[in-house]
Amino acid sequence: MRDYTPPPVDARRILRSPVHFIAFGFGTGLSPKGPGTVGTLAALPIYLLLNNLSWSGYIAGCAILFLFGCWVCGESARRLGVHDHGGIVFDEIVAFLVVLAPYYWVTWSPVNLVAAFLVFRFFDIVKPWPIKFLDSKVHGGFGIMIDDLIAAIFTVVLVFLPSELGLW
Repeated sequence: MRDYTPPPVDARRILRSPVHFIAFGFGTGLSPKGPGTVGTLAALPIYLLLNNLSWSGYIAGCAILFLFGCWVCGESARRLGVHDHGGIVFDEIVAFLVVLAPYYWVTWSPVNLVAAFLVFRFFDIVKPWPIKFLDSKVHGGFGIMIDDLIAAIFTVVLVFLPSELGLW
């Protein structure tokens, strides 16, 4: 549960370095309590920008941000000397953009947005299989990004798929 006890970092160092600033979710990863949770919220303004694109443009944007995240998160971790520092939250941001992708075809409501947020945070914090396995075995920027992507996919399947199938 790296989300709650990140090693201390110099906030000035994070805010002055473009790599750290982006990897730390534009500063949200510096939150002393639940940086991953606070960082996930940083996805909302990015979603509002990407939401103006077509469905394929939105997905392409998520894919580009995922690839960029592999580099920026890996580089930030390398510079800090800590694999997947708890303050690195760009992975949560990109993953939550994936969680929000169904809003192109599912009726938006505050209830399913809050449900998606809570379920995503649950999967990211608890890390059920295979998330925990990937988190421990896959290293570098891709390792930082992939476990959150799997948590996002689990969230979409649990929150949005039953809604689309008329199960709730």
